[in-house]
Amino acid sequence: MTDAKTISRVARHDHVFLAENHEKAERRTWAVIILCSVMMIAEIVGGALFGSLALVADGLHMSTHAGALLLAALAYTYARKYANDRSFTFGTGKFGDLAGYSSAIVLAMIALLIGYEAVSRLLAPVAISFNEAIPIAVLGLAVNVASVWLLSGGHHHGHDHPHSHDHHHGEEPHRIEFGTGAIEIEVFEDNVPPRFRVKTEMAALPAASDVTIETVRPDGSRQLFSFEDREGYLESRDEIPEPHAFVAKVRVAHAGQQQDHQLEFEEHDHEAAHGAYHRDNNMRAAIVHVLADAGVSVMVIVGLLLARAFGWLWMDPLAGLIGALVIANWSVGLLRDTGGILLDRTPDPRMAEKVRVAIESDGDQVTDLHLWRLGPGHLGAIVSVATSGAREAAHYRQRLARFAGLSHVTVEVQHFHRANG
Repeated sequence: MTDAKTISRVARHDHVFLAENHEKAERRTWAVIILCSVMMIAEIVGGALFGSLALVADGLHMSTHAGALLLAALAYTYARKYANDRSFTFGTGKFGDLAGYSSAIVLAMIALLIGYEAVSRLLAPVAISFNEAIPIAVLGLAVNVASVWLLSGGHHHGHDHPHSHDHHHGEEPHRIEFGTGAIEIEVFEDNVPPRFRVKTEMAALPAASDVTIETVRPDGSRQLFSFEDREGYLESRDEIPEPHAFVAKVRVAHAGQQQDHQLEFEEHDHEAAHGAYHRDNNMRAAIVHVLADAGVSVMVIVGLLLARAFGWLWMDPLAGLIGALVIANWSVGLLRDTGGILLDRTPDPRMAEKVRVAIESDGDQVTDLHLWRLGPGHLGAIVSVATSGAREAAHYRQRLARFAGLSHVTVEVQHFHRANG
């Protein structure tokens, strides 16, 4: 008799749909809040001691800056704390999107306030204390630059590749040269599940048994692919799991020659394929807020310098108005993206089409498909399949297992009998 605890453990689904770097992002956000808070206290205290109203005003502005980041930090903390709370049906991965949506509303309000103040000053110019205002604007810019650096992890996103690899950055197949010609290797997935294909411009293809490819992924996992003859080209027996980013160790024997090559495959259209549902909108909102403040600081500095040099007092409010328009544009984009996630809009139509193709490749039909985002890098899917075969839900879940982004899959199977004749 099967132990009930074992059944429960096997059947239970994991509902933790947080980003891989969730805790690191949380720590970085709290670090920026501390930086802004220290700066805020220093400016307010310094302004009170030296009688500088502008310094006190900038300190109060820094408090709104810290408050917006506090919203992001609390979203990270709350999502992590309640990640295993079963009362959240699909986990807490959307807390970041909710915080991002709220931050976008705050950004829109800030844009309106800056715009109103800028128009007011254009209509009724006020005297500016340049020697005090410019250093404060520069100081604010320095804090914003440091904040962006901390939020982004203190590094740039580069890609280092071993020089011994052949690089492939487009849709063109990889070529391997022989004395009598060349063979071409590609990942083929036009409306079919992705597989390796081998073609040649030589008189004859290599034998299927003379070609093998072993993929090595960044996490160290390996998979060996063998081939079948498809009348004019060779095709791998097994499908290639997503994502298509790996080093392929190719071994080819042909016309008495054996060659070993390492080919590097990368995801094409990476942003379209993965950016939509991998993006951390909570961190994005925090960075947008800081960048918006930095952008306004730059324009204010330029405006103040021109106003002081040429007496153009209108340059300062004009710079503020341009900054307000930029912030408004960023807030609209953030509202659109996070709002779509909160309303369970399909985050990646290309992934939805891949799911449909994977299910229908054996002649079955997808009658209903729902795809939505559960959290950064995690998608949920509900698929209804009509089949005349004896396949059950486990078969289709196995076919969808190659999509790493599908973290929660529910499959409904409808069996029907084809009419004879």
